[in-house]
Amino acid sequence: MTKLSVNINKIATLRNARGGNVPNLLSVAKDIEAFGAQGITIHPRPDERHIRYADARELKRIVTTEYNVEGNPNQKFIDLVLDLKPTQVTLVPDAEDAITSNAGWNTIKHQDFLKDVIQTFKEKGIRTSIFVDPDTTIIENAAKTGADRIELYTESYAHDYGLAKNTEEKAAAVSPFTKAAKIATSVGLGINAGHDLSLDNILYFKENVPNLLEVSIGHALICEALYFGLDNVVNMYLHKLK
Repeated sequence: MTKLSVNINKIATLRNARGGNVPNLLSVAKDIEAFGAQGITIHPRPDERHIRYADARELKRIVTTEYNVEGNPNQKFIDLVLDLKPTQVTLVPDAEDAITSNAGWNTIKHQDFLKDVIQTFKEKGIRTSIFVDPDTTIIENAAKTGADRIELYTESYAHDYGLAKNTEEKAAAVSPFTKAAKIATSVGLGINAGHDLSLDNILYFKENVPNLLEVSIGHALICEALYFGLDNVVNMYLHKLK
C-alpha cells in the first residue's frame, strides 16, 4: 500500500487567519493519525505564514506516525530539521515569496550543494527526499546526491489529467511519471509524490506509477474535507491507495 502523509499547512493557515488557536493544529494532527493516515507533513516557510517553527517543535512531541518536514534548506531550516530529527526531510527549492512549490531541483546544477546538505541529515539518521520534476536526467543525478528518495512534482499530471477527455489523454498525462518512477527504481531511489493530487486523480496515478511509496497531500484533501468531513476524506484516500 502507498502511504498517505497529510500536509497540515492549510490547518495552520486557517488558525492564523483569526489568531488564537482554533483550529488546534496539534489536535487535528492527532485526529488525522487516528483516522488512519500514516504520516503528517509540514512545510514551514521563512515568514511562518502558516506552519510556525514553534509548531514544528510541538508536533514532534505528539506525531506517532511518519513525520515529514519539507522546505528549502537554508541554514534556519537545516538547524530546525537537525533539532527535530523527523522521519524524513524533503528538500524543496521554493523561493521565500513563493505561494506554493512550483518547480523541482536542478540536480545537476545544485548537486554539490545537495550532497553536502543530505550528508548532514543522513549523519543524524534522517531519511532524505528531493522534490523533482519527472525528468530522466534530473532523476539519475538525484541518485548521485546520496538521497534516499525523490518526491515527484505532480502539478503537470493533475492539470493534464483534469483536462483529459479520453483514455489516451489520461495515459499521456501520467506517462512521464510512469517513466520517471521506473528510472528512479533502477538507480535505487524510493518514490514519493505530491502537489495537486486529489480524490479525482489519485487512483489513476497510483495504478500507473510503479513502486510508489508515499503521497503527501494537503490543499486538495483539506478542501475535500469541507464537503465530506476529515475522517471520511482520509479514509477515501486510504481506500484508493490500497
